[in-house]
Amino acid sequence: MNKWIVLFFLIMFVIGTDTFLISPLIPTLQQSFAVPTEMAGWMMGAYTLGSAVFALIAGPLSDGLDRKKVLLYGLTCFAVSTFLCGFAVDFWTMCLFRFLAGVSAAFTAPQVWAAIPTLFPPAKISKALGVAYAGLAISQALGVPIGSLLAAGSWSLPFWTIGIFSLLLAGTVLLIVPSMKPQRLQQPQQERQGAKPSIFKRYAPLMTSGKARGTFLAYFFVHLGSSAAFAFLGKWMSDRFTLSIDETGYVIIFLGLGNFLGSLLSPYVIKALNQIRTMTAGMLLIIAAYIALPYASSVFLVKGVYFLIFTILGILFPLMVGLLNSLNPTIRGTISSLATSTMNAATTCGAWAAGMLYAAFSGYSAVGIFTGVCLACSLLVFITSGALSPSSNQAESKTEPAA
Repeated sequence: MNKWIVLFFLIMFVIGTDTFLISPLIPTLQQSFAVPTEMAGWMMGAYTLGSAVFALIAGPLSDGLDRKKVLLYGLTCFAVSTFLCGFAVDFWTMCLFRFLAGVSAAFTAPQVWAAIPTLFPPAKISKALGVAYAGLAISQALGVPIGSLLAAGSWSLPFWTIGIFSLLLAGTVLLIVPSMKPQRLQQPQQERQGAKPSIFKRYAPLMTSGKARGTFLAYFFVHLGSSAAFAFLGKWMSDRFTLSIDETGYVIIFLGLGNFLGSLLSPYVIKALNQIRTMTAGMLLIIAAYIALPYASSVFLVKGVYFLIFTILGILFPLMVGLLNSLNPTIRGTISSLATSTMNAATTCGAWAAGMLYAAFSGYSAVGIFTGVCLACSLLVFITSGALSPSSNQAESKTEPAA
């Protein structure tokens, strides 16, 4: 079982690394492809757009198939499309290959979350989910900076490296992961009799609940703002402090370390402060930090502010995951698909908005204000939707990750 844990950790690590790899590469790719600033964000947004659209159908579709095959095919396509990014000759081919990589990731990641409860005994499910989720957090701390260091030699190297490594992981899936065919006997009676509900009807309980709509809208605003700030971090660091790609990678290490630290502290902070105090205090602190960040006078100060921001986000995201999963415990798989789609849709819009704002106002200050406004909207919706009411379920560390 330990070999499965390591494999799932590595799969989530490469997916997390690939998701945000473009950010430190934007200045180089923008110059290589002669792309205006307002369009450059789409090299990141194309990936998340593909993932956002197909995540809505990937989860429900895969429920009726052998999860091993879906995982294997998804990871193989992810490897090939990421590898091809290294051969992109212009802006549009890069966007195409990134879009295909996002589509492949939309089919791959949900299989990891669904495979763990299938393959592991109940006593070990929580640990296995935590290790897999850590792969995403550590990818920011190590994966993206490593990619930046490789890109110092050639911007193609990170894509080729991730592609080859992902293909090796696909081969490992083929060799060590057992078949995971759908359990027909556990399906609802109407499905066993052939009357399967449509994919989008599975989302009806969420769409008809005001609390659920509010929670997902608040989740969208969080990712919209934070993704806008992250997308053009590399561009801003290059313009403001004339940092190279590898030097920007060292800055991003502090983001990942902060995120990892915050995820460890999260259950203790929430227990000490409760949900609403944790969310309110955390949001207000990072709103102020994002608005002040563009005026930082040194790289050292930028590292400190971003470490603080991502430590707080690391505390808040498990709380948000718990709020999402508590909406309807009987359809957590559907919640996971919708949360993934929401996150990637917000990342797509955030990258596009950041590009427009950065170009229009010649700098990062407008992006910081935009991020602050988005986070303020998120906090307001979280409170008014009732998701943070005293009767709400507490975020639990044993819940299935939603994104």
